[in-house]
Amino acid sequence: MASSTLICDTEAWKDLKDHLDDIKKTHLRDLMSDTGRCQSMMVEFDGMLLDYSRQRATLDTINKLYKLAEAASLKEKIHRMFNGERINSTENRSVLHVALRASRDAVIQSDGKNVVPDVWNVLDKIKEFSERVRSGAWVGATGKALKDVVAIGIGGSFLGPLFVHTALQTDPEAAKWAKGRQLRFLANVDPIDVARNITGLYPETTLVVVVSKTFTTAETMLNARTLREWISAALGPSAVAKHMVAVSTNLTLVEKFGIDPNNAFAFWDWVGGRYSVCSAVGVLPLSLQYGFSVVEKFLKGASSIDQHFYSAPFEKNIPVLLGLLSVWNVSFLGYPARAILPYSQALEKFAPHIQQVSMESNGKGVSIDGVPLPFETGEIDFGEPGTNGQHSFYQLIHQGRVIPCDFIGIAKSQQPVYLKGEVVSNHDELMSNFFAQPDALAYGKTPEELQKENVNQNLIPHKTFSGNRPSLSLLLPQLNAYNVGQLLAIYEHRIAVQGFIWGINSFDQWGVELGKSLATRVRKQLHASRAKGEPVESFNFSTTTMLKRYLEATSDVPADPPTLLPQI
Repeated sequence: MASSTLICDTEAWKDLKDHLDDIKKTHLRDLMSDTGRCQSMMVEFDGMLLDYSRQRATLDTINKLYKLAEAASLKEKIHRMFNGERINSTENRSVLHVALRASRDAVIQSDGKNVVPDVWNVLDKIKEFSERVRSGAWVGATGKALKDVVAIGIGGSFLGPLFVHTALQTDPEAAKWAKGRQLRFLANVDPIDVARNITGLYPETTLVVVVSKTFTTAETMLNARTLREWISAALGPSAVAKHMVAVSTNLTLVEKFGIDPNNAFAFWDWVGGRYSVCSAVGVLPLSLQYGFSVVEKFLKGASSIDQHFYSAPFEKNIPVLLGLLSVWNVSFLGYPARAILPYSQALEKFAPHIQQVSMESNGKGVSIDGVPLPFETGEIDFGEPGTNGQHSFYQLIHQGRVIPCDFIGIAKSQQPVYLKGEVVSNHDELMSNFFAQPDALAYGKTPEELQKENVNQNLIPHKTFSGNRPSLSLLLPQLNAYNVGQLLAIYEHRIAVQGFIWGINSFDQWGVELGKSLATRVRKQLHASRAKGEPVESFNFSTTTMLKRYLEATSDVPADPPTLLPQI
């Protein structure tokens, strides 16, 4: 496919559009009765099992999706990414998060240079530093060990590491290494987030990790200055170098801030924020909490999926299959949303992370060449762990809008519970729902079935379930650091596949810039109004009215207030 050709103009796309009529005549009740079809729609890799037989697709659909992948040059685009070509063309950058978890002897090029040695230099530095902190060889200004860590960052510098941390907290091996330690994440510039993060902590035993590539991100740097003041007020300004480190490439600003540049951990332009969990952004705070050996297993898990994604044939390639099915659901069946439903409380922060990775990557309106798209891209991602979600939004999923669902199950619980005399264990109870919900969505319940059950006639319309609602199930053998890495990489690559098919740039995020630039104007106005009493001007009527109301409600704020930190 020529780069200027939109994927919707290809014969493969048109063939799938024509194929829709065949699919609309089918129901999942009938499709699920075909054992051969169901068997063909199961894929195993490294102990995990993907079952996509409950998608509204036939084997013919899947073959047509492979033709679409061919028309979109999917295999070539995957290879270009792994080869370090500058596929992020709007920012003229390589996209090499796969290099962050490559083995030490791997060769991955960017601009003719093997970047893997640089990656491992940083990983070795993190290992050495985290071991010194954890062992008590590195101490704070008062000589006390630093047992608590606050990582300051926002967006990709926060959601990914928080997901991994939450997933590992209850893993027996990781929990053993984290005993007596705390890891917290400060993201929001809202002072309430500061208050919540420092409550119960003491500056003398706290290490702060400031994550900002340029060391200029407005929210992150204001939070960093706030915690610097918290440390300085208790221990003196000289304590900052002992209690604050940085993940940044701007060593000049790091040093100017008061952090020793030797305690700055690098990452690179070819790492996008939302793809940076496996860089120092995530590896440093996670290693401080769990030890580098646990985090290295997480990296190996992600790397195993990288190799699978790169080399497995498409019919056995889990990220490719998931990406193609998402394109089918969004662009052909017209389902704009996706529910991510992990039946594991340890994965409660997985959906929020994938929400950012997916919606920031694929929420685009133009092709990679800047051509407006005549079709929708991206998905509206949301989710909650089962069974919590069942008592929240499953009503809509079963009887309202059709929302394709990802059910993620774990065979062995991190924390099994058995009660004598109970019919099943707690985990079996949870997993009973994991297995039941996809069938409930697929088959539904007909008026005829309800009549046979002698349901009151006036309730039959209310108790009828149309079914034919697509889902897929992914069953992992367990949830340890290795599996967490695998799950992350599966979704990262799935999202890339969608973007490659749609012909968009999944690795820039210009949509976040406009709001930030307008906030700069508001910031200047607030300062001018508070410090000099200047009137609100140059905004539209609505914004002017709201700003005036805000300034009136906070008129007790002094023009030049003294330092005030949270009082909890």
